[in-house]
Amino acid sequence: MFGVVFPNRSFPLDISTFAQIDTFHWILDMNTFVGEAYDQVTEICIFLLNSFTLPPDKALAVYVQSPGSPFVFCGAVTIARPSAVLSLSWPEPGSGSVLPQLTADAQQLSAKIGVSVEDLATLPSLDVAGEKRIERLAMKVGENLFNFMQSFCGVDGSKLIVPMDILDRWFKKFQEKAKRDPEYLKGFAL
Repeated sequence: MFGVVFPNRSFPLDISTFAQIDTFHWILDMNTFVGEAYDQVTEICIFLLNSFTLPPDKALAVYVQSPGSPFVFCGAVTIARPSAVLSLSWPEPGSGSVLPQLTADAQQLSAKIGVSVEDLATLPSLDVAGEKRIERLAMKVGENLFNFMQSFCGVDGSKLIVPMDILDRWFKKFQEKAKRDPEYLKGFAL
């Protein structure tokens, strides 16, 4: 049905490496794979095998779980997107309850990767890592604007006072720096 590769860490692994929980759920116990160093595994490449046809309205979703934490969605593959390299954002250990459909035991003592067949319409964006990069970029641009505005601020009681044209001045400066230095914008995308 599917296979995975951990870039720079493994050969291709097929579905037999995973414990099948039921017809639509599989778990890979990271303890057997890397032990305590599960958080050093930061990417997974998941792919559908040629002989398997996933219905167009279904997806193969990937989740990660640190010991004692809930499963966190990382991304998915579909028949239209049969492979993907997904970032594994491991949650803090012990940060909550677990998703019952992805676990066979109540005691979570090791990190796990869960794979599940799910309705495509119920999943969030398939590219979680891309959304996080965009969010970080927006936060850095906002921080740049805030720092620029702060250098021109005055205080009136509990209010900050800024010149009316501050946004125009910041945007012009931002554009000029981007034109002069092509590496400037790359500094915003971590």
